[in-house]
Amino acid sequence: MRMKIAKMIKSFSYAGKGLFSLIKSENNFQFHLLAASLVILAGFYYNIERWEWAAVLLQIALIFLAEAFNTSIEKIADFIHPDFNEKIGTIKDIAAAGVLAAALIAIAVAWIVFGERIFNLI
Repeated sequence: MRMKIAKMIKSFSYAGKGLFSLIKSENNFQFHLLAASLVILAGFYYNIERWEWAAVLLQIALIFLAEAFNTSIEKIADFIHPDFNEKIGTIKDIAAAGVLAAALIAIAVAWIVFGERIFNLI
């Protein structure tokens, strides 16, 4: 049992190291982290409902996951083929499209949750 717990703790430390690397070195992840922070602050400011929190937090998680997978794919592709390659470029573009799709869905959810509230302030 101790070995399993030690192995699990080690796995979490690797995940933490990966998260720290994303935050430290990836501009896009930093942007998404800033945007998520602003959305969370807006959620507190507007006192959004529980179901709205669930939707907002799921979208934040989706963006973070998409960005992490996109970064991983880009780093693997660059490692495998450091020079420009059209096929590698297409693979990287498709991975980036996943982040874009997640971001567009997140914007739609933000509009549903915050749109009317923001317009009522104006």
